[in-house]
Amino acid sequence: MNRKLTVGERVMYVSSEAPVNCIFPVKIKGQINQERLEQALLKLQLKHPLLRVVIREDEKGAPYYVTDTQIAPIPIDIRERYTNDDWQQVSVDEWYRPFEVTKGPLARVVWLKSDMVSELLLVCPHCICDGSSILTLLRELLMGLDNPLLDLPPYPSFENVSELLPLSLLGNKKFKLRATVIGKIAGVVLWLKTRGLKPVTSRGYLLNWKLSQELSNTLVYRCKEEGTSLFAAISVAFLEAFRQVRPSQAHNKLICPVDIRRFVPEIAQDELFAFAPIVELSADTSALNDFWSKTRSFKNDLMAKIDKINIHELLYMGEHFHSSLPRMVTFLKTTEGTHDVTLSNMGKLHLPESFETFELETVYSPSAGFPWRNPNTLVASTYKGLLDFTFISNEAFLPESDARAIQMKAISILQEKSRIKQTYGVKG
Repeated sequence: MNRKLTVGERVMYVSSEAPVNCIFPVKIKGQINQERLEQALLKLQLKHPLLRVVIREDEKGAPYYVTDTQIAPIPIDIRERYTNDDWQQVSVDEWYRPFEVTKGPLARVVWLKSDMVSELLLVCPHCICDGSSILTLLRELLMGLDNPLLDLPPYPSFENVSELLPLSLLGNKKFKLRATVIGKIAGVVLWLKTRGLKPVTSRGYLLNWKLSQELSNTLVYRCKEEGTSLFAAISVAFLEAFRQVRPSQAHNKLICPVDIRRFVPEIAQDELFAFAPIVELSADTSALNDFWSKTRSFKNDLMAKIDKINIHELLYMGEHFHSSLPRMVTFLKTTEGTHDVTLSNMGKLHLPESFETFELETVYSPSAGFPWRNPNTLVASTYKGLLDFTFISNEAFLPESDARAIQMKAISILQEKSRIKQTYGVKG
């Protein structure tokens, strides 16, 4: 492979000194065999082309993925485990621990080890994987750790974005001219908006919590009963929590990344890819509508906006923004945006619930330490029926005390609204 990073990959790359790192932790009961862990990682590396590349920059500073046939194995960093919460501080530390992108590989595992309980933290630069990709890596890692005979067939990676686009678009000269003009205008606009602005540097923090089994179950049931989605309920609850805790700063806006694979069949479900288009959503704030009416409206709005996404045009257009990328990164680092939070809903995690050689006690929603001025990110996932949340921000943008108040308010809203109507006679 020798290809330029796409615009989506390039934004998450940021720079060779400070790529955005994703961390996906799991808690395991039982003894982990180090040799098996090394073998499982080798199988991942042999399957996925992006685990065998380094990143090199050309004379203009544009980064490229370049396959390295002599690349080192994915390293395992073994540390002593002291408490159940060690993984949280290690996650935050791993946000700021850069990869040697010119040497590779672009993945590592931190193993917090004790006699019978361990946490494995899978760490990858965000530029090689979205949420679906790192979940795939975690699933294959655990299955390979459990079963040394697991077969993971390799696949070829695309060499150019044009391989993912229809010929009708590639041959459209008018659209190419339009994309070129928009790309140049965007560069000027971003330069004007970021003149004189400087990034705010502040170390991030991570909050993680799970809903009880009872609340997780009743919330899922109530969403089905009300004809809405769990994502909509979580979104409306958190937007309301932001509004109540920070009324003067709240925007009532949420950003949601969308899995590209539903639009581009050339990218298989188990292939690594890092570009996720986003939609921006708001909750109905009318006092005339109850919570569940608002979630149904939110769900319908999300579906309508996803249906309008033309991912092929976005990919094509993005390739004309490469000259503006440094300004785009500066824009994200220096402006607060107009949204309260980015919500990544991973849904029910497609991970086995039982293994032969160990017990996967729990999975924690992954995190990423974004260097943006507005780093507010909420990741939600479900494993073994338990809803898990990870919230990421930094003290300069959102004081941790406010984040905890938002967390508690959102939980309170979900508790109140998840009561079963027939049992309690409560209107949502």
